[in-house]
Amino acid sequence: MKTDLELALECAVNVYHQYALKKPLDDYLDRGEFKALLKDTAKPFLDNTTPVRPGLSADAYMEQLFSKADSNHDGRLKFTEFLSTLMLVVMEAHKRSHKDPNEPGHGHGHSHDHGHGHGHGHGH
Repeated sequence: MKTDLELALECAVNVYHQYALKKPLDDYLDRGEFKALLKDTAKPFLDNTTPVRPGLSADAYMEQLFSKADSNHDGRLKFTEFLSTLMLVVMEAHKRSHKDPNEPGHGHGHSHDHGHGHGHGHGH
């Protein structure tokens, strides 16, 4: 049986491929594919992150993530660059989990279940 972390890592790879292989078949994420990936698979994260960044819309936040990750400035993300966005997103989510211990799902009593709404059999 796979561990929670193993399933999460496998899911990250599968989601990347699901979006990177849409158009063209190049195994990179362009801006549109990157934004679609986040909107489709991380909407609760975007909704919860935007309010803690006053004046920054979800689209502007995604653009900021993309720009930070596109280390070679070619307008597309290879898998290793995508991983850097995951690191930023996970760090933001971790910060948020410690903000208000009285709020459900926050503080040290927060849940570590798979509440992300999709299975792990993404295959491609």
